[in-house]
Amino acid sequence: MKAIKSISLKKVMRFAKPYQGRFNAVIVWAISLSIFAALRPYMLKETVDRYLTTHDSKGLLLFILLMAVILLLEVASQFYFVYWANWLGQDIVKDIREKLFRHISNFKMKYFDNEPVGKLVTRSVSDIESIASIFSQGLFMIVSDLLKMVVILGIMFYMNWKLSCIVILGMPVLLYATRIFQQKMKIAFEEVRNQVGNLNTFVQERVTGMKIVQLFNREAIEYEKFKVINQKHNDAWLKNILYNSIFFPIADIVSSVTLGCIIWYGGLNIISGDSATTFGDLFAYTMLINMLFNPLRQIADKFNVMQMGIIAAERVFEVLDIDDHLQTSGTVEATHFKGDIRFENVRFSYIEGEEVLKGINLKVNAGETIAIVGATGAGKSTIINLLNRFYEIDSGTITIDNTPITEFTIGSLRKQIAIVLQDVFLFADSILNNITLYNPKISREDVILAAQKIGAHDFIMSLPGDYDYNVKERGIMLSSGQRQLIAFLRAYVSNPSVLILDEATSSIDTYSEELIQKATETITKGRTSIVIAHRLATIINADKIIVMDKGEIVEEGTHYQLLNKDNGYYKNLYYSQFAVTE
Repeated sequence: MKAIKSISLKKVMRFAKPYQGRFNAVIVWAISLSIFAALRPYMLKETVDRYLTTHDSKGLLLFILLMAVILLLEVASQFYFVYWANWLGQDIVKDIREKLFRHISNFKMKYFDNEPVGKLVTRSVSDIESIASIFSQGLFMIVSDLLKMVVILGIMFYMNWKLSCIVILGMPVLLYATRIFQQKMKIAFEEVRNQVGNLNTFVQERVTGMKIVQLFNREAIEYEKFKVINQKHNDAWLKNILYNSIFFPIADIVSSVTLGCIIWYGGLNIISGDSATTFGDLFAYTMLINMLFNPLRQIADKFNVMQMGIIAAERVFEVLDIDDHLQTSGTVEATHFKGDIRFENVRFSYIEGEEVLKGINLKVNAGETIAIVGATGAGKSTIINLLNRFYEIDSGTITIDNTPITEFTIGSLRKQIAIVLQDVFLFADSILNNITLYNPKISREDVILAAQKIGAHDFIMSLPGDYDYNVKERGIMLSSGQRQLIAFLRAYVSNPSVLILDEATSSIDTYSEELIQKATETITKGRTSIVIAHRLATIINADKIIVMDKGEIVEEGTHYQLLNKDNGYYKNLYYSQFAVTE
């Protein structure tokens, strides 16, 4: 475990390399702070012994002014130390967060099938913020406190070695208590991080699926489940609070007892006439003991803060170290496809041993529109996922224009293939930005012209703010049909070489369906198109129909060719589903 923590801390420190100058400056300010802080008690001793006891008012004024200067220097050192340490921490966190987000963005879809979204949100937000505490409240603070303690101990022994020995006698007790406290807090912090992740995952899922929660009247049930998870989170923090409540009073007692012993022993020496101990020593040691024990007490707390940051770093680097889920990209830049697509003996399974596609052979000629039909689970959507390389095939070959898709760079491949999915996802942004997705090559005029062509312009103009209308999260302010029209428009303005449509219309009105039919005809014209067909009109107009069942292509041909097959799969499907619904 210690080795893992050491590795995680080293990985975090690598992100500090671009800020080496600032890192060094923080160390310099830490050294300055420790020196100026330790000088104040010594100056107090000198003031008492040299000028108070001798009634020298001029010398007293001079030393008071000197102490004021040292205090100002200490304040300045404290300011720059804290500011630069936090500044460095935030810049490092910014870099780690950017790398993490870029890394997650390149994962295969299979990774997101198995990992809860709430967990990834926790890693990207709260865990990374905890890493910042390594610099702002952990590592540099510990270094500063240790330097301060070293300087203070040096000054103590320089002033009075006998009194310093009494101070040293009290430190093992505090060090032992600190060690026990650190071990207990480590376990408590790990439990807190686990419960934070569980809480985030639960809340994210329930808020996203709130419609289902309310539709099935599960508010009370989900509330009770939330109370259980929240109680575990609360219990984890209570352990943290308990250990703090025990440790800090013990530290205060050790500090107070040590101070009492110093006053008692030093006072006896002064009364007995021992010149080695002065009133200035007692004044100075009163401050020095607090300055020595407080950092030691706080180091335990700061070690725990740093420990929490390192635990968070371990979680973040667990994600960053995942390589087997990263998409491998080819070297060929796809600039334009003619649109000849081939699936040759393609096999694929989402779960090992459970094949979804069983040796598919499919040919789509450039400019053709093919419709894929079949029962739920036949493998229709899987073909879409594989063509875009959302998932990697188990065996076989998929080519576009006689080039395997694995040879194309992921970005250029997907630029040439546009998809309109059945489940349309819109961001909480304007209609214009949801269409262009901030592509600078697509102007507002291009979007308006495209909207007019596919029949979406009138409905957009009827909205307050028209193309600047904010659709809110997931496009909740629009109907299902309107969201799908936006998705059609998004695909159309990207001017793809290949178009893939999942044109489900089961939940939209007749008028929207007519608009979508017009949009389908417009955007499929002149380009290779693969349509998961849900409408009879699309099926009849397709150049070829692919009929799938249980991961295999069982029939293919035109609508009328397939209808003429006696007891054909498509014929039965047509009369049981399409003809009835139309």
